[in-house]
Amino acid sequence: MPPAHTGAPVTSGASILSSPSAPPAAAPSPVNVPAEPGRPGYRRMSLALFAAGLATFALLYSTQALLPAVSAGFGVTAGQASWTVSAATGALALFVLPLSALSERFGRTRMMTWSMVVAVGVGLLVPFAPNLEWLVALRAVQGAAIAGIPASAMAYLAEEVRPKALVGAIGLFVAGNSIGGMSGRIVTGWAAQLWGWRAGLLSVGLMALVCAVAFLVLLPRARFFRPASLKPRAVGRTVAGHLRDPLLLRLYGIGALFMTVFGAVYTVIGYRLVDEPFSLGQGVVGSVFLVYLVGTVSSAAAGKLVARAGRRGALYLAVTTTALGLLLSLSDALAAILLGLVLITAGFFAGHAVASAAVSRTAKTGRAQASALYQSAYYLGSSAGGTLGALAYHASGWAATVGIALLAVVGVASITLYGSHAARAERRLALPAATAR
Repeated sequence: MPPAHTGAPVTSGASILSSPSAPPAAAPSPVNVPAEPGRPGYRRMSLALFAAGLATFALLYSTQALLPAVSAGFGVTAGQASWTVSAATGALALFVLPLSALSERFGRTRMMTWSMVVAVGVGLLVPFAPNLEWLVALRAVQGAAIAGIPASAMAYLAEEVRPKALVGAIGLFVAGNSIGGMSGRIVTGWAAQLWGWRAGLLSVGLMALVCAVAFLVLLPRARFFRPASLKPRAVGRTVAGHLRDPLLLRLYGIGALFMTVFGAVYTVIGYRLVDEPFSLGQGVVGSVFLVYLVGTVSSAAAGKLVARAGRRGALYLAVTTTALGLLLSLSDALAAILLGLVLITAGFFAGHAVASAAVSRTAKTGRAQASALYQSAYYLGSSAGGTLGALAYHASGWAATVGIALLAVVGVASITLYGSHAARAERRLALPAATAR
């Protein structure tokens, strides 16, 4: 990655002495200065990646709010229908690393563009799947295509945005995720209630098409990208280096466990709300996902939260908020369940924004691979959470699903606590060395 900015050529001391009236060095050109709020191009960049994030989550989880209708339509169980979500997230987890390697060679913007085009194209075919097997297969292809977007977007922002503005920029991308997840579920829910679940899926495909056009029109060209080698050994060394980094490993674990919670809760909540004693309609269940707006706010505010409480402090707050939400959701009162979903969503999106931004800042080289490993762990957590949550609900009800989610929350807290202990130990070791110097 090139320097954060370039200035005027360095002038020798002799020439300065012989030319006392020489004009001052020119200020850095805006073209060579990383983006930040207030600079040209930052707004377009933010809007473009917001649109990409919106389309990504809307497509990736397009069947999640419709699982009860899919179960009824194909005559399958909750666990079987959940594969329409898990296949997409699992394929994303498998393909995100190789596609991120391609982005290191061919460019972030090119990778995101082709991924968006393919994902939207498949999204327009998904509603016409003749059976569950075809639906799962198409969703897997769609997930593989979407894999080119998240890691490339994180790497693009890490290269194009000033470090101090990075958490906020990534927070806006994650906010697009939350808006996409919310709007996609609301649109599919009401369209399914009026015209059937296939119409719901088609509506999401059309919405993603609009987002893709906005992304292609708005996205500024990359100014600081430099192609890297595609040699397998070089990629392998980069990946191995990331996997040897203790901090990155902790961040990957945090992302996977947070997403296990989110996948379990939102894969199953539709089944709970359409069952007794609530018996809500598909459109009303889809509207429940308005709580994603809380995730939009919490992810966009993650930068300020880290500035005040530090990264680990922000993660502790996210863990506490998520755990309280899970406990509240055990109530049989609909208002308590909705409040629980609000807290779960706020905690999850804040934790995800903090962890993903920390990955981009920690990795000094191979940022796309570092982000890809995070995304791989993250979406494997989603697949595991969705499948395990649905199986637990089918076997023992909502309390069993919450139990799995709480175990994952305990895992996040344990990793964060270990990180705090490791940081204190490093400071104690560094103090004698600094004193000796």
